[in-house]
This record gives sequence, structure tokens and C-alpha cells, in this order.
Amino acid sequence: MAANVLTPITQALNDGTLTRAELKNLMQRSNGPALRHLVIWVVALLATGSLIYLTADTLLIWPAMFLHGVILVHHFSLQHECCHYTVFKTRWLNDLFGNICGFIIMLPNRHFRYEHCDHHTYTQLHDEDPELIPLPKNLAGYFWYLSSIPYWKTKFSEIGRHIMGRLTDEERRFIPKEEYNTVFWEARLMMIGYAAIVLACAATGWWAPVWYWWLPVVLGEPVMRFIRMTEHVGKPCVREMSDNTRTNYVTRPMQFLCWNMNYHAEHHYASSVPFFALPKLHEKLKTVIQVEERGYLGAHIDILGQLTGRKIRSDAVEEAVSGT
Repeated sequence: MAANVLTPITQALNDGTLTRAELKNLMQRSNGPALRHLVIWVVALLATGSLIYLTADTLLIWPAMFLHGVILVHHFSLQHECCHYTVFKTRWLNDLFGNICGFIIMLPNRHFRYEHCDHHTYTQLHDEDPELIPLPKNLAGYFWYLSSIPYWKTKFSEIGRHIMGRLTDEERRFIPKEEYNTVFWEARLMMIGYAAIVLACAATGWWAPVWYWWLPVVLGEPVMRFIRMTEHVGKPCVREMSDNTRTNYVTRPMQFLCWNMNYHAEHHYASSVPFFALPKLHEKLKTVIQVEERGYLGAHIDILGQLTGRKIRSDAVEEAVSGT
């Protein structure tokens, strides 16, 4: 990282709205909140899974699978927090649940952790942020991204590459050389696990994983794409955390599902603050960050406004002023 780039935590402290003592208190980790969260999480999964069972052999199974899938794809939120080691105080629990979540949604945990580290270092910077989702060029591109087809193509291509022992130049930038084989075997073991499940299903005729897992994940992924766009898409491609990230006010159920990641700007300011302390951090930073009071829908209204020309992108204005 360039020497003149301030870390998000340093930016937060320099804003004068957060003291070191307050930050230290907010960074305290605990196993309890996550374990309580997980109990409700499992109950919700059992409830939506039961809907699939009760609607089997009817057309209602499709909305039931979609609802179940919305919860399943939100394992990304839990995995994301685990890669920051902020879900549990006990370190190995973060690795355990991060890998479980990654297996559920086909997102190898070790690779994601290294990729996500660069995302925090170079948030919203072109050619540097490996997770940057560019503002679509038009409505067709907007809906194409929401379809999740580009996402799945990228994921299958990525895992296929790793199985073959290959990395892109970008991946070589953020993955330490000594971890190359770990990333390769992570992908191989994941595919071996999926293949074993398919073979077991074929041998026994028991295809529950298809109806209770894989199809719901595919049906639910557009919802995750919809949510992921609200974090940075349409915000200026600048280093300042106060400008390049949105926090979205959402309903309690959605806040539960995303493990408080709707407080996304706060998370980028201080990624070592655990999920359960983000609402408190929000109270400290809400005057210096970008807050979308209308929630996810409001963020998409903003994005669509930029696409249709009803709102001039702030980074486009900056480029015009600077003559670049």
C-alpha cells in the first residue's frame, strides 16, 4: 500500500469523531453474540426448509426455495465476518464457520480472505480493488449483473483455474506465494466434496441437496447481487472512506441476515470492530459517512438515476473539473 494512503482506522480517528479509547472498547470480541445469532439462524433455515417440504410437488415449491435461498446466500455475510476474525473471539471458530459457509455458497474461504484484504486496502480504486463492481454502462448491464449469470461464470472459471493450479496476475498480487498450493487444494477439495455428494445422491436416489441447497442458492443469488451493489456501486472511485462506501438503513430481518453489514461504511472505517458493535460505531460516524436512509431500494434508485442520466455521477464531475 502506498505510503500516503491512510488506513480506514486512521481516517476514523483523524475525523475527530472517534477516540482511541472508544475504538478499543468497540473492538472487544465475544463468542456469545454470534452463538445466539446462529441459533436463530438455524431456526430460520429449518422454517424455510420446512416450507420446501410442505410445498413439494406443487408450484409453491419455487417461492419456498427462493425464500430458503435468500437465507442460504446470506452465508456470505457470515463468511465475510469470519474472514475478518470478528464473529467469534475464539479464532479457530472463525476459520471453521468461514469454511462451512464457503462450502455452502461455493466461495473458497482462504482465497476470499486474501482477495477481501485487498478490497479493504484499495476500496473502489480501478485496477486495484479486486472486488470492485463497476457501475453498469446501461440498464441491460444492470439487469445482466443482477441475473447472477456473470457472477457464476466468474466463480466457476476461478475455481476451475485453481483446480488446474493457475492464478491470474491479479491473484498473484494479493495471494502470498507460499499460499498458492493452499488455494489450489482448497478449490480441489471443494470440488471433490461436491462430486462426492452428487455420487451419493445418484447411488441412493436421494436428491435433497438439489432441492434444499443448490437450487435455492441459485434462486437466491440475485438477491445477494442486489445487496452487494448497494455497498459501493455508483459511489466515487476515490480513496476517501467518507465518499466511496454506503451505509444502508434496512429492516431488522435484513439487518439480521446480513450480520449488520448494512453498516458498511462503518465496517470499512474500522474492519476490526465485530458485527454486533457496528450499530454503536454507526452512532459515532453517521455524520461523516454516506448514509442511504431509504435502504437497499434507495441505493438502487440512486444507481438507476445515474444510469439513466437523472443524476450526474460525482466522480464524473471531478473528472470534468480536473480535465482528466
